Amino acid sequence: MSHEYVLKPFTPEIRLNIDYARELNDQQFAAVTAPPGPALVIAGAGSGKTRTLTYRVAYLLEQGIPADRILLLTFTNKAAQEMMRRVSDLLGHELRALWGGTFHSIGARVLRLHAATLGYQRDFTILDRDDARDLIKACLLDAKIDTKDKHFPKADVLNEIFSLAANTHQTIAELVEGKFNYFAAFVEQIADQHKRYLARKHATNGMDFDDLLALWLKLLQDHADVREQFQRRFQFILVDEYQDTNKLQGDLIDLLAARHKNVMVVGDDAQSIYAWRGANFANILDFPKRYPGAKVFKIETNYRSTPEILNVANAAISANVNQFAKELAPARKSGAKPALVQCQDAGQQATFIAQRALELREEGTSLNEICVLYRSHFHALELQLELTRRQIPFSITSGIRFFEQAHIKDATAFLKFVANPKDEISFKRLVLLLPGIGAKGAEKIFQSFQSSSRGDETLIEIGNELETPHVVSYKLAAALQACAKFVPKKAAVPWAQFVATISQLEADDTRRSAAKMLRLVMDAGYDDYLKENFDNYQRRLDEIQQLAEFAFQFGTVEEFLTQLALLTNVEAEADPKDDSDKIKLSTIHQAKGLEFEIVFIIMLCDGLFPSSRSTESNDGEEEERRLFYVSVTRAKNELYLCYPLIRGGFGQSGGDIYQSPSRFLSEIPRELINEWNLR
Repeated sequence: MSHEYVLKPFTPEIRLNIDYARELNDQQFAAVTAPPGPALVIAGAGSGKTRTLTYRVAYLLEQGIPADRILLLTFTNKAAQEMMRRVSDLLGHELRALWGGTFHSIGARVLRLHAATLGYQRDFTILDRDDARDLIKACLLDAKIDTKDKHFPKADVLNEIFSLAANTHQTIAELVEGKFNYFAAFVEQIADQHKRYLARKHATNGMDFDDLLALWLKLLQDHADVREQFQRRFQFILVDEYQDTNKLQGDLIDLLAARHKNVMVVGDDAQSIYAWRGANFANILDFPKRYPGAKVFKIETNYRSTPEILNVANAAISANVNQFAKELAPARKSGAKPALVQCQDAGQQATFIAQRALELREEGTSLNEICVLYRSHFHALELQLELTRRQIPFSITSGIRFFEQAHIKDATAFLKFVANPKDEISFKRLVLLLPGIGAKGAEKIFQSFQSSSRGDETLIEIGNELETPHVVSYKLAAALQACAKFVPKKAAVPWAQFVATISQLEADDTRRSAAKMLRLVMDAGYDDYLKENFDNYQRRLDEIQQLAEFAFQFGTVEEFLTQLALLTNVEAEADPKDDSDKIKLSTIHQAKGLEFEIVFIIMLCDGLFPSSRSTESNDGEEEERRLFYVSVTRAKNELYLCYPLIRGGFGQSGGDIYQSPSRFLSEIPRELINEWNLR
């Protein structure tokens, strides 16, 4: 193998006086000082991955590699900034010549230099998600496709389909068949919209975020002179979080590294948890196959967790067949064994966590250092209620506030309107879901509804004689039907369906149960609305179904809505910049890369974690096991693995159902944990 730059002895001009052997452990030192050639660095959780990468950059500079011949690729701006800051700290000054940043930022830089080669002007616009959606809407308008007249995917869903196709190197037909098969009847029209979208972007001198990678790859593939230029320039390529790369990113790296083969990728196959958004696990797993002779380095010394927690982590991941075997080794002193906490139900689980958190605070642990992790948003509903009741401060770090998501607000708007027909906000929210009705039309219909419903009030008692709440309800369906003359023609059929749904919801046997009402909303067609409007339709459907099951514990619809309002307000107070003392509640995906003194993992039941759909395939179950491993390795000092045996009111008719502990728990030897039975 020929190299334009040869590792050479230190020279005074570039010597940094770094004692690598002293500042790094043996495994880190081996990776940092690796000779030229392909290298895969499997860096376990808490093992100093960022430290290894930054010292590798410094080492290359000391060997005489010019900074502008090094390419450092990361996934997030935060990671890029942190990496560049650490390199600058090692050097004692900024290193502007180094090509370092996210895949997308480097792609934009390359495309600015060579825009004309692809038929773009150098000042091309980079479209954000909203810009892309608006452009897709313009394409739909040109094609005279009215997405409200038939079950055709809306612009946001089309945008997701186009994005996944680009990042996974699939055709539109392949992607629709595999992931969006409920749009199979429209596959030719979707493919046509994709062509129109690509053409329109080019015509407006615009690129979306996916183009920053897709067009970068196209530039290198189609233009040998440009490809040769960058293959020569980037003599050493370093890639962070390689386990999260998709097919497109993997191909880019392979093409850029094709000349020198000096590519070092750093990641942890055991923390590959993003297949659902296009990450290609095969990139890291098959790296040694694509680069014969590649050296594999394992960094297994963990500086984060106690030996007892690491024992559980090693056991948790051992059942996965597709992995690079490794054993996290502790650098810290011994601590308490993780606790396996068996609870009667989700309420007892919530009570235990709240009480234990208060005890930990009394013992000197800040609430900020306590984190509750869960597989899905709805797993923490009971816990949020309990923390609110006890006035224990908490913040949601899951990225999306559960009760403020559009589909949750849509579904609960039906209940709010039936419970309080004077609720203008809920009424208009529901009406605006219908085709051909805008803000002005919704206002006109609402005014008509108010007039129609006056004088037709009936008092309905909710509950038994020991309960005090009484609510006033209208004969809503009749009043709504009287408004039909103000409804646009294209909304006539959906309006009739809406009136029929409200009629069913206000029936006495349904009106008394929030759970029954939510299930009826789904059966009445809202699931079709989800398919057409949201790319993550299945997750949103699951969340509404789980919300319905959660609602069984409330005696009245009003009680359920009151608790939802309280929880929504608590969540609305959460500020990511707020550093006050609060327990952190987070999905595991959002907590990747973070660490906490104390970690509770909840709802460890088969069908919940692992999720029921994931267990339909070996790949799905292995990814769920990796997700469990990620959750365990967030803990520094104490770990609690919690599961309820019963979910009260979660049966089809509101009865209790028994749950099996997660299969992942049975894979942990009992001598590694302390078993707590709270029943």
